[in-house]
Amino acid sequence: MDIAALITWVVTALGGFYMLGIWLSRGGARGGTSHLPVPVIFGHFALAAVGLVVWILYVVTGKDPLAWTAFGLLLPVALLGFVMFARWIPVHRGRAAAPAGAGQSAPAERHFPVPVVAGHGLAAVVTLVLVLLTALGTGE
Repeated sequence: MDIAALITWVVTALGGFYMLGIWLSRGGARGGTSHLPVPVIFGHFALAAVGLVVWILYVVTGKDPLAWTAFGLLLPVALLGFVMFARWIPVHRGRAAAPAGAGQSAPAERHFPVPVVAGHGLAAVVTLVLVLLTALGTGE
């Protein structure tokens, strides 16, 4: 189960990197009209990256405290993810109402593909559950 969690974590990270790239290339970090605060974006990214490193160390060593540390890091990652998702929903809904030439002044996150957002969120939930189940010692 630890390898399954590692795989879902990497898949989640790839979706997150893709959205981060879109957000950065559309000027999200420069402020502008983005509804996603820079500290939330980079806090989410940093905690998830540190958690992934801790999880890799757990997979290599099998030391239970590392599994619980990774799970503990995932909790604020998930909270920040929910915050960003809640702030993204109105932006996404406003996409249909936006005039045709509004692409330049649109929030950077408006350009996130819905399947990537959904896949990232689903993979994140699966990762969180797998990490918790592994830390609890189920499936051994």
